[in-house]
Amino acid sequence: MKHFDELLKHIEDYPIRKVVVAAAQDTYVIQAVAEAGEKSIAESILVGDETEIRSIADSAEISLEGMHVIDEVDPVRAVSVAVQIVSSGEADILMKGYIHTDDFLRGVLNREYGLRTGSIMSHVFIAEISDMNRLLFITDGAMNVNPDLEQKAAILLNAVHLANIFGVSNPKVAVLAAVELVNPAMPATVEAACLAKMAERNQYVPSCTVEGPLAMDNAVSLIAAKHKKISGPVAGQADILLVPSIESGNMLVKSIVYLGAHRLMGLLVGAKAPVVLTSRADTTESKLLSIIGAVRMVNVTRSLRLKVGKVHY
Repeated sequence: MKHFDELLKHIEDYPIRKVVVAAAQDTYVIQAVAEAGEKSIAESILVGDETEIRSIADSAEISLEGMHVIDEVDPVRAVSVAVQIVSSGEADILMKGYIHTDDFLRGVLNREYGLRTGSIMSHVFIAEISDMNRLLFITDGAMNVNPDLEQKAAILLNAVHLANIFGVSNPKVAVLAAVELVNPAMPATVEAACLAKMAERNQYVPSCTVEGPLAMDNAVSLIAAKHKKISGPVAGQADILLVPSIESGNMLVKSIVYLGAHRLMGLLVGAKAPVVLTSRADTTESKLLSIIGAVRMVNVTRSLRLKVGKVHY
């Protein structure tokens, strides 16, 4: 799959799923779920301030017909209600509404009723870069703040799993750093080299091709890679960008969106159910695309294995 339009063409063949939105009092969110309903992609449960939800819908001339609205004024409690609906199996997909990401994730990670599976959860942005002729998976710019080597390996596998769902087999993974040379004074470069060597030793399942450290230019541009005399199957052709930290990933993705005007999805991987996690400022289209991506994820079995030393995951 190289463009989101390919997914849009086939999504009508998928069963209609049910998405529950936490803190749904947001125009873009309500527009997105309404369009998902009109296109027979997903039915919706809206949890949030019902008065505000209905006011927003009236102002935007959006029909709430067919949507179930649960009144919960407090956004944090709205997350709790929404997560429990998904955890109980009453809905297939959880979606973040108008609430801070950290408050939303606290509900997702709740040990009593949350969506933990025992595996690491990580966030993946999927960007459609028009002149690249492929989707670009960027992780983790929204959940794991400063992952260590083992966590990065697990985050990498989550992204590989998602790339497989989108039809990218044996994806090319670029482990990003500021430079493409290993420098002991820059831990990100050392960890990148370790992750690449782990791939050579077949420590990841499903299969992927990993190279690092790579700078952003020589990860996505063949011209830049050739000019810097960097070769290999990943250089200039990466499908997945593994960033060193949440700051670098978040800034990278928002630069892509706001400076390049490219389309974007935001999904959480590794939870009990697919989770749509976009920025509050993201467009209706981005939120709708993310719902569509989550529909594609429903009931797809994760079969991942990572060997680090004597520990199997």
